[in-house]
Amino acid sequence: MGNFLKTQNSFSHGEVSPEFYAIGSVNGLSCIENMDVLQSGALKRRAGLKQISEIPDNAILVPFQISESEKYLLVMYGRIIDIYQNDVKIESLYANWTNIDLKKLQYAQRFNKIFFVHPDFCPQIFTKDATGFHIDQFHFHVNTDVSWDIPFMRFDDMEDVSITITNSDIDNNHAVFTANKDIWTDDWVWERLLVNDKQWIVQSVQNARVATVFTNNGFSCPGYALYDWYVAAFSEKRGWPSAVSFHQNRLVFGGTKSAPNNIWMSKVGEYNNFNSGDGLDDDAISTALLSSQHHQISTIVSSDNLQILTSVGEWAISNSPLTPSNVNIKQHTSVGSITNVYLPPQQIEGATVFVSQSGKDVRELDLDDLSQHYNANDLCLWSKHLMKNPVSIAFNQLTHQLFVVMSDGFMGVLNKHPNTEISAWGKYITDGSFKYVSVFDNATYVIVKRDNKYYLEKFDDEYLTDATNHNFTYKVSALPMIVSGHNPKKIRARKISLRVKDTKTVFINNYRAEIPNSVYEIDNPGYSGDLSINLLGTQINTMEPLWTLSSNEQLRATILSVTVDGWYLV
Repeated sequence: MGNFLKTQNSFSHGEVSPEFYAIGSVNGLSCIENMDVLQSGALKRRAGLKQISEIPDNAILVPFQISESEKYLLVMYGRIIDIYQNDVKIESLYANWTNIDLKKLQYAQRFNKIFFVHPDFCPQIFTKDATGFHIDQFHFHVNTDVSWDIPFMRFDDMEDVSITITNSDIDNNHAVFTANKDIWTDDWVWERLLVNDKQWIVQSVQNARVATVFTNNGFSCPGYALYDWYVAAFSEKRGWPSAVSFHQNRLVFGGTKSAPNNIWMSKVGEYNNFNSGDGLDDDAISTALLSSQHHQISTIVSSDNLQILTSVGEWAISNSPLTPSNVNIKQHTSVGSITNVYLPPQQIEGATVFVSQSGKDVRELDLDDLSQHYNANDLCLWSKHLMKNPVSIAFNQLTHQLFVVMSDGFMGVLNKHPNTEISAWGKYITDGSFKYVSVFDNATYVIVKRDNKYYLEKFDDEYLTDATNHNFTYKVSALPMIVSGHNPKKIRARKISLRVKDTKTVFINNYRAEIPNSVYEIDNPGYSGDLSINLLGTQINTMEPLWTLSSNEQLRATILSVTVDGWYLV
């Protein structure tokens, strides 16, 4: 038997998974609920939630900041876009996407426009200009001969297929395309083709080998079969871009249903021009991810390089400037990014943070010291048990917090302060369930479901409760005690002491810590100093937490350190 006096004055590892309980060097806890780990390593009760408005349905949130004076939050649900300014709804627009579609909707902002993409819809552009808010279909640049500056490519169903062009009896703008194999079906109608350096549109299909097409300004028949022909990369038949970004003043599209591993980049400064032209430095670019594995592009990130996250790996294009003749594309890691729902990668301290394809990791894609190779570090290595099917993610740069909403309604929160080596996960729980999270104008907004209703809310330090009348409890529990490098068989705590700051409520192992009455005056910030309780005769199962701090009172609390005085038996 021996005595011990042990102080924990840092909780830098946050809530850790049970497999790490036996590691004595871990500065963590077995439970953190509704508390944040500060830059100093201390614990603070989380902010409450301010309720902004009830919304008709579950939604996604899209920040839209044009300037310091023009900031809007888009609340999007079931074919509707509600536009908020200063937390007040100012306008609504109709859109194409249902609630199911919104799960895969991706977006990128450029100046006063947001470009939205979805694999089943032609891209849309949301705009704020002098006349107000608009949402319009994306259009490729149209030339004087009515051809489009759209990318063309060959697909698997065109392999070894030739086309013979003959005149039609309709007029000199129509022709008959005869294939050497059964290829034409009704879903080819309105497909745009590039044949013999001329663009054509399929008007009708007579049978599996014969189709009627039309073009502009007439044509000539070459008199021989053509194997070198192409189809527009984007269409109802081939699918639409599923990922979007801007990089080096190019609009970048990624991945369609028919070409899931392809990247297309517009002409520099001309975002609706994807014509590769003569291959000049500013012309459009098309490239594919070449690998023995099937890569489905999940999303694209413009960072120090153009990062391409796929279902099975992470790629980057490192060239600067990027030109058609200078595309150095390379796979760096093989983690894979989640594809069944859009979880926008977050930029944290120059690194790209994303959710893995397994849904069990949050990874940090960061360049090595030589800036030549990316590593995908696991940010939830200590806290894997908290990753339960993530459905939404956002990072607040002001508070240094990464928020990850899980499918069962709680929110994992990573407090990340690299300068003091704080990387601490905990969880937020509310009376209801979290559905979505987004950061807008330095504030963290959430969609919350309460009593079968949905609400737009945001975290606010001035609020001690959630949505005015919903109380929440904070709770933190110790790891199993390790004393002098040993795992004790029996342990008894004689006294547990806390050092606190600006605190008005704390229970130690369900016993209220006595705080001076003057602290409860409204203008008093709270008690700062030491609190303690004596637990003589209390014996603890050594795999159970030696102490738990909690309170269901809606008052502030900050815990700087915990000290335990007791004895143990090995």
